[in-house]
Amino acid sequence: MPLPTPPFANDGDQASRHDLSVPSPPRSASPVALRDQGRTPAPLPPADRPQGTGPTRAPSPAPRLIVGLPPAHAALICVALPGLAISTDQGQLTGRGLEGFYRAGRRTLARCQVRVAGREPVAVQARMVAADRARFVGTVHVSPDAGPDPDVVVERIRSADGTERIILHSAAPRPLRLPVEVALATDLAELGAIASGSTGPELPSTVHDSGLRWTCPKGDSAVTADPPPADALASAGLLRWELELPPGGTRSVELRVRPDITRFVGPVGRAATGLLAQARATGDDPRVEPLLRTCVEDLQALLLRAPGYPSDTHLAAGAPWRCGPAPAEALTAARMTLPLGTRLAAGTLRTLARTQLGGSSSRSGMVPGPRRDAGTHLPPGCTGTEATLLFPVLLAEARRWGLPEQETGELLPAAEHCLRWLRTAVGDGVYLPDPQSSGPQRCEIQAYAHRAAVLGADLLDECGRSGGSELREWAEALRDAFGEDFWIEDPSGGRPAAARMPDGRLVPHLGAGAVHLLDTGLLGCGTLAPGLLDKVRTEQLVRLLGGPSMDSGWGLRGLGAKEAAYNPFGHRGGAVRVQETAVAFAGLAAAGYEKEASRLLHGLLAAAEAFGYRLPEMFAGEPRTQGSAPLPHPAACRPAATAAAAGVLLLTALAGVRPDIPAGTVTLRPVRSAPLGEIVLTGLRVAGAPFSVRVGRLGLAMVEEAADGLQLGV
Repeated sequence: MPLPTPPFANDGDQASRHDLSVPSPPRSASPVALRDQGRTPAPLPPADRPQGTGPTRAPSPAPRLIVGLPPAHAALICVALPGLAISTDQGQLTGRGLEGFYRAGRRTLARCQVRVAGREPVAVQARMVAADRARFVGTVHVSPDAGPDPDVVVERIRSADGTERIILHSAAPRPLRLPVEVALATDLAELGAIASGSTGPELPSTVHDSGLRWTCPKGDSAVTADPPPADALASAGLLRWELELPPGGTRSVELRVRPDITRFVGPVGRAATGLLAQARATGDDPRVEPLLRTCVEDLQALLLRAPGYPSDTHLAAGAPWRCGPAPAEALTAARMTLPLGTRLAAGTLRTLARTQLGGSSSRSGMVPGPRRDAGTHLPPGCTGTEATLLFPVLLAEARRWGLPEQETGELLPAAEHCLRWLRTAVGDGVYLPDPQSSGPQRCEIQAYAHRAAVLGADLLDECGRSGGSELREWAEALRDAFGEDFWIEDPSGGRPAAARMPDGRLVPHLGAGAVHLLDTGLLGCGTLAPGLLDKVRTEQLVRLLGGPSMDSGWGLRGLGAKEAAYNPFGHRGGAVRVQETAVAFAGLAAAGYEKEASRLLHGLLAAAEAFGYRLPEMFAGEPRTQGSAPLPHPAACRPAATAAAAGVLLLTALAGVRPDIPAGTVTLRPVRSAPLGEIVLTGLRVAGAPFSVRVGRLGLAMVEEAADGLQLGV
């Protein structure tokens, strides 16, 4: 079962009380749940005043309560959902801030402090060794005659599954007898409460088995040790050993956190391993290998099983803040990872099909989703609209990549329901508005809707279903009207409007949402669907995206630097969002704008290298200068599903793999300029079989491994 969905585990884009497609946020919503809205909790009511006989005076407004998330950009976050382990670079878990082991959103161990011979190790290194493991190294000086050199190395391997291995290495020339103490404590608090600073005191412990145990009304947690400690002091939360180390010898202690989380969340388990192909990238640029490997590891770490359906998996949006349901992000990430196989897409589609709204209301057919802040220029939008439009697109493209026809047929009714909702929501008009009647018609939503109509019509026709011609007619009408109604003419060539208000006014600011106009989708025989812009306006949009206002040098800003209310740390107002930059690169490369695409590629690769190849969902939009590094966003999720999936899209788009498995073909449209030199991608999956492709330094692609009977398309 995936993490539960109280405020700490929600998408971070909570529904407003006016969005009827999802429940209203609880009264105790934490700052985690309000992150993307940019809202703060309501102030507390004034204290009761004694009643007087004189005239009453209206109470003065309560001061605005500013609530922020604890910074997580410097934390080492081990992820294997539903497990997390959050640490600082010091290695010790002190119980301060977010530190600790978590299971299903609850902190099962807050404090784990090691002392050797009465001293805390001096931290010398901390690093991630995998998505779910971190390694900490410290030193201790224990021999009085050893001079200034430390003679014991303390190594700690911390894993998201709740284990920590403490290894002592002796460099002393004589045997050592070392007292080792580990102080343990926890509060069994929820992550949302920890983030808002409202946790309670540490719980009292009891001796249990070969360790300690803590109990509260909402659950239990225990730590067991191997080998068992020589002494366990429940009152101090302390485990003690006397370890003998020969010269050059090694001794270790393993701690395992065993929470009884079923008391408050029900059965929880890891998603099946091997769901995603373990693809590899090699080539002239040494950055491609660690980038793809890290992205695949992060995606695997964020997988969750659907409640009651253990064979269906989907991606959580990111850790630590967004480990709950996020339909739009789950669909987006599954679509970008189709080169790693179709099993994730199928599990995501099945999971979300079960949430689809039924009945006969105007929302029938929607995939529910929370609201998302859209920055200062537009009101929050409904991610349920994005998810509903992404559903048929993912199904249509997964079928091209080799989703079996039986699974396609099972999911087709849900996709038809999504497409019927689209036509109902548009009605007699041309544009798709927000679900609220007074909402704006957003540029990127029109791009989503057009792509859903074109790919959905193609899917319906090939599966022998009706409705395709009606969708194509509406998509053609949308193309005809969009260029006139959404384009703002100016002496520089114009720009697409961010949105069109119900009264016809255009919202003129330029943001990264416009990149979705370049993402048209894959049709049969390796062809791309038509877009909403003609060639002249597409070229103008390409120039705008490549200009210094939008391109920070690390990636595309969410809002142009010259726009009003630009904020380089604004998550919808100027920060670089990795997903949008990767979508822009793939769209530009597919449309033949390779020079502009290459600049984005090199910028994002440089950012990935600076972040140790674990890309955050966003980072500051500060301009890149000589010798600079991208500035992390303190509230960004890292790892994040869309950012990790964007790394997969970034590298596979270089080869331009466009399969059409129903037709038995695969077409290659590589980036001819070969911006990274030679690159070899192995272990991809097309038609359920391994697929490998090589792109040479001259931009020519060659298939090196493919399913039997698959033909190279022209």
